[in-house]
Amino acid sequence: MIVLLAAHLAAALAAPTLVRHLGRRTLALLGLVPASAAAWAALNTRAAFSATPPTEHLTWVPGLDMDLWFRLDPLSWLMTLIVGGVGALVLVYASGYFSDTSAGLGRFAGVFVGFAGAMLGVVTVDHSMGLYLFWEATSLLSFLLIGHHHDRRPARGAARQALLVTSSGSLAMFAGFVMLGLAPGGSFRISELVAALADGTMDPTSPQVVVAALLVLAGAATKSALVPAHFWLPGAMAAPTPVSAYLHAAAMVKAGVYLVARVAPGFTEVPGWSPVVVVLGLATMLVGGWRALRQHDLKLVLAYGTVSQLGLITATVGQGSAGAMAAGLTMLLAHSLFKSTLFLTVGAVESATGTRDMRRLTGLARRMPVLATAAGLAALSMAGVPLTTGYLGKEALLGTLLHGSEAGWVAATPSLDVVVALVVAAGSVLTVAYSWRAWWGAFGTRPVAGEVTVRPTGRPMLVPIVVLSLGALLGLLPHTLEYLFSPPADRLPGTAHLAWWSGWEPAALTAVVLVGGALLARAAPRFEALQARLSPPVSVVDVYSWSLRELEIVAARLTRLTQQGSLPWNLSTIMLTLVAAVGASVLVSPPGPVTVRWADSPLQVGIAVLILLAAVMTARSRRRMRAVFALGAVGLGVALLYASQGAPDLALTQVVVEAVAMVVFVLVMRKLPRYFSDRPLASARWLHLAIAGAVGLGVVATGLYAASARVHTPVSALMPSEALEFGGGRNIVNVILVDIRAWDTVGELSVLLVTATGVASLIYLRSRSGRIDRAPSAPEQRPFLPAVSALRPQERSTVLEVTTRLLFPTMLVLSVWLLLIGHNSPGGGFAGGVVAGLAFVLRYLAGGRHELGEAMPVPAGRVMGLGLFIAGVGAMSPLLFGNAVLQSTPVDVHLGVLGDLHFTTAMGLDIGVYVLVVGLVLDLVSAAGAEIDRQSAAERRRRREAAPSPAPTDEGASAPLTGRPATTEGHAKVTGRATTAGHPTTTGPSATAGSAGEGGQAS
Repeated sequence: MIVLLAAHLAAALAAPTLVRHLGRRTLALLGLVPASAAAWAALNTRAAFSATPPTEHLTWVPGLDMDLWFRLDPLSWLMTLIVGGVGALVLVYASGYFSDTSAGLGRFAGVFVGFAGAMLGVVTVDHSMGLYLFWEATSLLSFLLIGHHHDRRPARGAARQALLVTSSGSLAMFAGFVMLGLAPGGSFRISELVAALADGTMDPTSPQVVVAALLVLAGAATKSALVPAHFWLPGAMAAPTPVSAYLHAAAMVKAGVYLVARVAPGFTEVPGWSPVVVVLGLATMLVGGWRALRQHDLKLVLAYGTVSQLGLITATVGQGSAGAMAAGLTMLLAHSLFKSTLFLTVGAVESATGTRDMRRLTGLARRMPVLATAAGLAALSMAGVPLTTGYLGKEALLGTLLHGSEAGWVAATPSLDVVVALVVAAGSVLTVAYSWRAWWGAFGTRPVAGEVTVRPTGRPMLVPIVVLSLGALLGLLPHTLEYLFSPPADRLPGTAHLAWWSGWEPAALTAVVLVGGALLARAAPRFEALQARLSPPVSVVDVYSWSLRELEIVAARLTRLTQQGSLPWNLSTIMLTLVAAVGASVLVSPPGPVTVRWADSPLQVGIAVLILLAAVMTARSRRRMRAVFALGAVGLGVALLYASQGAPDLALTQVVVEAVAMVVFVLVMRKLPRYFSDRPLASARWLHLAIAGAVGLGVVATGLYAASARVHTPVSALMPSEALEFGGGRNIVNVILVDIRAWDTVGELSVLLVTATGVASLIYLRSRSGRIDRAPSAPEQRPFLPAVSALRPQERSTVLEVTTRLLFPTMLVLSVWLLLIGHNSPGGGFAGGVVAGLAFVLRYLAGGRHELGEAMPVPAGRVMGLGLFIAGVGAMSPLLFGNAVLQSTPVDVHLGVLGDLHFTTAMGLDIGVYVLVVGLVLDLVSAAGAEIDRQSAAERRRRREAAPSPAPTDEGASAPLTGRPATTEGHAKVTGRATTAGHPTTTGPSATAGSAGEGGQAS
């Protein structure tokens, strides 16, 4: 099972690449992946139905004794066959439905296979937290599938609606599973939980269990579109037809039904659970059937029919008797087959005619006979006509109810079974009517305004429809289906029985249903008019839209109250709220004795005073640059404290980070006003100082409180020995980063990547997929700083150019040295990467944006992506030695006369950190420096072009250049450039004092 899930994940990741090379044929090829799941289930049929079904488990969180358990019992076996078999056929159909030029085909293929894998996880996992994990994965992936046509507003709205509704229910389900897992006698393994409720180990009447069971039901109800959450499923018909056939017929909506069937043997013991399931299910059946009979879009007829039948199946499997469970599973199988057939048929009709409006279709039965026959067989099963699979399940349900179901909740009032049977019959009349409406609307002959052109249907679309329609004939095997569906009902009262004949009472009721459905279908126009008159003024969709709109309005008003567009205000609100919340908890539970260690030497006291003065200067400063430098002084002071305390590694990291931060701050501040405000707000500065002091004291007090509350030996006491023994390094800081908390490091690398992307997106006005700007031209013999020749003389600094020539290679070597020694000495990938990044910053400061492009021609985004890839390879490399992911593994390589090379696999992660940090610094400098330079140059060119032309001069006199003296004889004059002292310089105003010009060098 775990291998199958991994195969789905690998296929989903490879799908976009395969589609680029193979086109739509890839979809049929990918169908082999879900087909393999169905084949595996078929091969393990005997084991699944044995007394000890196959189980697998995957260690998830060993420290919490949390394993993911997977189990293939009869119910999981059935669902795996449906999810895998129907999924494979739908992918084959999709290879003919889409064209090679369809937009987003690669994304569709990957998401579809990923969804099939998530559904496989839902139906095989035997752990409530694992179920929630896969459950949410199906919600997210279905959101992407429903919104496949993201350029269409209805598709986006439908995807959002489906995600919000199903996710809200899944959160309730999550809370219910947590409550059940923590209840006395409870368990997070679903099989153990159901058994504990069934045999009385858990008290089913406990208020905690009752509430939890209803919360779990809420998750199932929203997933399977039960009232009042039924409205999202018809809206989801904005998805492509293959998505509707799979998600809304065979897979996603079946997840709720599956969950009800899975927990029913235990949850039927919970007071009120079964009645709630039955009432919700039957109400959904009636509402869906009623709405289906007024639709003219064939897909909407099937959508509301799906809502109706999901309600019936859910009520059946949750009714609480063995006979009803077997009948419900039979209907579940039948519905998956006939409804996917009909959805695919509608897609074929739409593809052939260009419409699915039944008012424009006529005579298709003669022109598409094979398709009409397959759809007719599926419609007969949906209507419950005798000898079909749908009939077998419905007949078994009516027989169980009319002969006494023996369910616990109806024991005191047996007449409730008869009431339920009559309601089922009433809903079945609607089912017969909309089954005829769906088939006749597609293939019947009737007068229309004009016939549509019919194109032939290809075999990739036709064959899956025919194969799925044959599922209606499984009703000819009642004894086989009874053998398959009896085991899931063993724990429920009563007897499971499937047969064509269940007695005169069910047969008579079935006859009434068929006759009533036929009469209702014949009176369709009058029934539509009746529905129009009885239509309620407000629908559930209106309530949903209104509530969502009001929620957005309230959120916007609250945002206006708390966020006034001022960054100081926003930060002050956040920080003061934090201090107030933490302070309140401290006051409620005062700390014990607190021991404060003020300092270890007079040097630390002096450093602390300097930090305090710099912090006060930062808070009170009105000049932006002064605040930047004061804040940098705070950081350097903290680095001195680290060094004085014996932490050179932390001090080194702090210093290089402060250096990069200062450069980025200066690059950004040069384009902002010199002062924070043009108004003399002395009171505001004192207020900011007070807020800063309150927050600082609050953080210190929180740290002291947390330290005083410690009751166990800190884990850091074990780290030095563990770092050397298991991490293979003497630098505990580096070992912590690449081994002890390596998962956090990998997560932080991803955060760095996202942060850099976010920062750049605020600055770039064009795509940044290309390289950093290169110099427009370069001499044949390239100097060390080739782009410097493009700068104006007043923008060049000989001292800085010479310094860069000396320091650039030295800093690169130093960065690599810090990387290599970091596992045992101060250094590491992060510090080395920042030093290398600073080397490129130096090239930028000396030669401008073109020089940065010469120094690093590879786009910064690719460098960051390469770093993340290398880190991933380093994280996975321990698997080659039989260890866990990110577990440091020593590697010894014999190099002959060169000696032996010893390192650990953590070096791969550290190299990834190094490369990603280099890319991060490059991206920040490219955005805050080079891109702003480019925008400034473009703005200067626009101003020059918009300026009026100079007045004509007498013959022999030179026209003056903008802002510069006239060109004298003997100097070359070129468009937009003048040559001075042998250096090309651009015309226009020079850079202002304290700000970088075209090249980024301060004038």
